[in-house]
Amino acid sequence: MPQGQTIPLRQRLLSWFFLLLGALYFFLPLVATLEFSMRAKKGVLSFLAYERVLRDPKFVQAFTFSLELALLTVIVAVILVVPTAYWIRLRLPQLRPIVEFITLIPFVVPAIVLVFGLIRVFSRPPLLLTNSETGTQILLIAGYVVLVLPYMYRAVDTGLQALDIRTLTEAAQSLGADWWTIITRIIFPNLRSAILSGAFLTITIVMGELTMASFLVGLRAFGPYMSQVGQNRAYEGAALAVISFLLTWAFTTLFQFVGRRALGGDQTFAAR
Repeated sequence: MPQGQTIPLRQRLLSWFFLLLGALYFFLPLVATLEFSMRAKKGVLSFLAYERVLRDPKFVQAFTFSLELALLTVIVAVILVVPTAYWIRLRLPQLRPIVEFITLIPFVVPAIVLVFGLIRVFSRPPLLLTNSETGTQILLIAGYVVLVLPYMYRAVDTGLQALDIRTLTEAAQSLGADWWTIITRIIFPNLRSAILSGAFLTITIVMGELTMASFLVGLRAFGPYMSQVGQNRAYEGAALAVISFLLTWAFTTLFQFVGRRALGGDQTFAAR
């Protein structure tokens, strides 16, 4: 649309209508869940279900456990994806369609198939991991990395697309930088925004994941814990869903705030 031309009234009304429709689709189930969770005490609205959930020590244990796994998954996924996507774009662009296809496989292979494959392969020598707590957690993080691969890879690849990585690499090499310096001090800082986007999706997926966590660590993870509470106690299950939603958004917002402050600091440093 040419600059200065106003948007027709009908188009603006349609835009607001679809915006309102999207807001209702997103918030209406949340409001209904919140209202239901406050009916634990007969005849009045109260926070009784929330008090019961927050007094349960298993809640904090499960949430903390899953949050730690989510952060470890982010670290492993970033270490795996960023150098791979960078090298594919810089030196092996002909392999990009193959790599993109591989990253889409988690959409096709169900999580139940993946977890049974992990258990079958790593439950016998020489790669016996399922007989220890640390081993099962390593398997679970490996499974989570596979599940979040499509989201993390696309976020990083989109970030790389916005950079002239060939010029950056050649400039760094002309100044004597090795590959480790290029990746850690040039590529990673320029991809912080893209990495943060992938990290948000990773944390959200890991915190609510049920299938793999149920088979590998059981109720210690937040997803199976929420499922069990929801099956046995309806009001507490609804309260738990609202609390987990708020906590997940709080952590992702904090993560974004810290990341944006880091980006601002770098930009200020660059401007100097």
